[in-house]
Amino acid sequence: MLTVIGEALVDVVQRSSGIEAHVGGSPLNVAVGLARLDHPVQFIGRYGRDAYGDSVAAHLRSSSVMVPLPPDDKPTSVATAEIDDDGAATYAFDLAWELPGLAARLPLMLQGATLLHTGSIATALEPGAAEVLAAVEHAHPGTTISFDPNCRPSIITDVDYARTQAERFVKLSDVVKASDEDLEWLYPGVDPTESARRWLTLGGEEGPALVVVTRGARGPWGITRAGETQVPAPSVNVVDTVGAGDSFMAGLLSAIVDHGLDGAQNREALRAMPAETLAAILDRATRAAAVTVSRAGANPPTRAELNHAAA
Repeated sequence: MLTVIGEALVDVVQRSSGIEAHVGGSPLNVAVGLARLDHPVQFIGRYGRDAYGDSVAAHLRSSSVMVPLPPDDKPTSVATAEIDDDGAATYAFDLAWELPGLAARLPLMLQGATLLHTGSIATALEPGAAEVLAAVEHAHPGTTISFDPNCRPSIITDVDYARTQAERFVKLSDVVKASDEDLEWLYPGVDPTESARRWLTLGGEEGPALVVVTRGARGPWGITRAGETQVPAPSVNVVDTVGAGDSFMAGLLSAIVDHGLDGAQNREALRAMPAETLAAILDRATRAAAVTVSRAGANPPTRAELNHAAA
C-alpha cells in the first residue's frame, strides 16, 4: 500500500468568458498519478462537506484512490485565478489545512504501508504541517518516505521559514524531488545541483538516498551516494505544464516500487542503486510528465498510456 498525505483543493479559473473549476493540490495529483499507474494508494487529506468537496471525492474515486478520512465541517480549500484579457493571472487563496486527531489513527491507516509521500502546502502551512511532520516521523522506521517541497512563494512568503521547514522533511526522507525553481528560491544564488548535493548529506546516514532536480526541457538530474545521472527530456508538443511535476513524482515513485526498492528494508539498496537503474527510473518519470504536458490540465497517464509512450 502506498500512502499520500497532503492538501486537496479546487482551482477556480475566472475568465471574461466564464468560470472553470478543477480539482488539484500537488499531493492529491501524485495520489491520482500513482493509482493510474496501477498502484494501490490511499490519500490522507481534508476537504469539506460542500460542492467542491464532492468534486474532490468524485475525482479521487474515479481513479480508485482510497480515502480513509471523511469530509469535515470546514470549507474545501480553493485557489482562485482571475485571468484578464491579456492573459495575466491574479491569484487568491482560501486554504484550511489541518488534520486533527490524525496521530491516533496513524497506526491503523499506515498498517502495511511501504511508501509515504508528502509535500507542497501540506508541509509548510500550519497547523497541518506539524501533523504531517509527526506522521512522517511515525512512518519513517518502516516506510520509504518521499518529499517534494513544490514551493508556493505566494502562500508561504517567508523563504527562511520555508527553507527550514523543507530541510526538516528532507532529513527524514529517502527520496526527494525538487524543481530547479524551487531550489533557486530556497537558496538564492546557488546552483540547484549544488543545493541537491547538500540535501543528500542532510540527516547523515539516515538522510536521503536519492535527490532529483527537475529542469524542464533540459531533463531531470539525480544524485545518490553512488553517483550522479541525468536523462534528456523527450520532445513533445506542450499544451500546458499544469501538473507536470506531480506526474513526474508519481512516475518516479512508481518506478522505484516496480524495481522493488520501496520499504525501509530496501533503504541500503536504494542508496546503492547503480547508474543504469537510476537512469531508467528518471526516464520513466520524465515520460509520465511528457504525457501530462501534451494535454490540458493535471491529467497524469495510465500505465497503458505510459507504456505506449515508451514504445
